Amino acid sequence: MTTFRISEAAALLGVSSDTVRRWVDSGRLAAERDEHGHRQVDGAELAAFARSQIEDADGGRSSARNRFRGIVTEVIKDAVMAQVEIAAGPYRVVSLMSRQAADELGLEAGVVAVAVIKSTNVVVEVSDHVRVASP
Repeated sequence: MTTFRISEAAALLGVSSDTVRRWVDSGRLAAERDEHGHRQVDGAELAAFARSQIEDADGGRSSARNRFRGIVTEVIKDAVMAQVEIAAGPYRVVSLMSRQAADELGLEAGVVAVAVIKSTNVVVEVSDHVRVASP
């Protein structure tokens, strides 16, 4: 069974440890204590909770499900194209688009934007830092 400490769950959800503790204290997210008294969240429980958070935040109707809300950190334009960089939590998303599209959207550093990504190829990697509880 995979379990996560509060700090690990917070990092995966993109929130603070205090936020996860409040969710646990209010009963929104289930957690149990380990043999040392530290709270830990079951991996399946965390996945279900993360999914419910995504469903709550996904307001638009689109076939693209990969959405990263963040802040535009840089826009580089030439005569025809624009490169737009967005910081979405700890992630960097870079988009190439027409200069006209970037101008029409008013994209510049400091603007909040959502990177909507639809891809036919997604590479999935497994972290070496996942803790697995002993049976």
